[in-house]
Amino acid sequence: MMYVNFCDLVSFQMKRLSVLSQQCLVLMTCLLMALEAVPIDIDKTKVKAEGHVEGEKVENPDTGLYYDEYLRQVIDVLETDKHFREKLQTADIEEIKSGKLSRELDLVSHHVRTRLDELKRQEVARLRMLIKAKMDSVQDTGIDHQALLKQFEHLNHQNPDTFEPKDLDMLIKAATSDLENYDKTRHEEFKKYEMMKEHERREYLKTLDEEKRKKEESKFEEMKKKHGDHPKVHHPGSKDQLKEVWEEADGLDPNEFDPKTFFKLHDVNNDGFLDEQELEALFTKELEKVYDPKNEEDDMVEMEEERLRMREHVMNEVDINKDRLVTLEEFLRATEKKEFLEPDSWETLDQQQLFTEDELKEFENHISQQEDELRKKAEELQKQKEELQRQHDQLQAQKQELQQVVKQMEQKKLQQGSPPAGPGGELKIQPPAEHKAADAPQHPAGGDQPLPPGHVQEPAVRTDQVHP
Repeated sequence: MMYVNFCDLVSFQMKRLSVLSQQCLVLMTCLLMALEAVPIDIDKTKVKAEGHVEGEKVENPDTGLYYDEYLRQVIDVLETDKHFREKLQTADIEEIKSGKLSRELDLVSHHVRTRLDELKRQEVARLRMLIKAKMDSVQDTGIDHQALLKQFEHLNHQNPDTFEPKDLDMLIKAATSDLENYDKTRHEEFKKYEMMKEHERREYLKTLDEEKRKKEESKFEEMKKKHGDHPKVHHPGSKDQLKEVWEEADGLDPNEFDPKTFFKLHDVNNDGFLDEQELEALFTKELEKVYDPKNEEDDMVEMEEERLRMREHVMNEVDINKDRLVTLEEFLRATEKKEFLEPDSWETLDQQQLFTEDELKEFENHISQQEDELRKKAEELQKQKEELQRQHDQLQAQKQELQQVVKQMEQKKLQQGSPPAGPGGELKIQPPAEHKAADAPQHPAGGDQPLPPGHVQEPAVRTDQVHP
């Protein structure tokens, strides 16, 4: 009886060790993946779109805002209302920023308001889904969606069902503020990009011997010189620059250049304004003088930064009311200035110092700190991996020892003539009555005791043959 219980206990422990071993292996695999996974930062530099086909619907380019689609849809719906469209065309930037235009929402048609209500409900649902996905990723519970929606300033979260004038006012203010900071953020990211390039170049030079390092330095200077050897770049927004677009892109006679006609030609969506994207398209010819994607020395990320600088410069010179749109009146007024006819020379990025040595040093110190933190985290994960491997090996050893004990006990039972144990550790023992019947000697019929020596057994009398 004690042996049966011990076998059950051994069997239970073996199953438990097997489960623990599997859990250790799964956890160790997850940690290994976390240790070896390296985030990849992919550069998504935009490629210049193809020219507009006449008659084709023009879509506004992405603003880069996380609520860009919602902003686009609201604008498209509002423009279907004739009254609001007229008010929008005559409103100035101060009326828009102050919220005066938002009050016109009360006068739009019922169909437009219904569609705006639907768009807002969809946007609130999208934001809640994003919040839930983010919280689920850290296995948080008890999410207060209403409190988390406060971080989104482009809609009124207290009323998630209907689109009110306050929603339009918040959307306008949020988009205006975010777009103003968008260019600043792009400049900062570009500066970090350039410093990272220089940092990696210097780190690479440290790995080379003196001869190879001099060769690499010579190649670098040669590429810089080759990149700087390009035709003259016209001042953005100047008469020479616009006439070049008029002649080469529009295919018109440069002697017949007319600013008003030029404006209408490049107002692609015919809304009466040159927006930021339509302005940036004017600088393509100038940028092609400096940058060629086929040349190793030309960086297309730098080209997009140059495009941004040109657009900002023209906006600062021409956009009088700072609404990020150029009207025909503003454009024509700019063509009357002295700077339009006799501009200063334009310095490209390769002619400017993008960062100082102190800024680069600070940037490298920040990178070094990040690398130290990542190194410490990797070491901790490696220790955890080794500890899990040690526990796994220990559990495997215990499992093998228990299997060996069971095997030895089985062999011992067979040697003693005892029945072997079943697959679950139970004994295969026959009942006592069966053992007694099987082991008892065969006795003669008619008696239960054996005959004494020399005694002859008389035949049994059959009762069916006796006559009375």
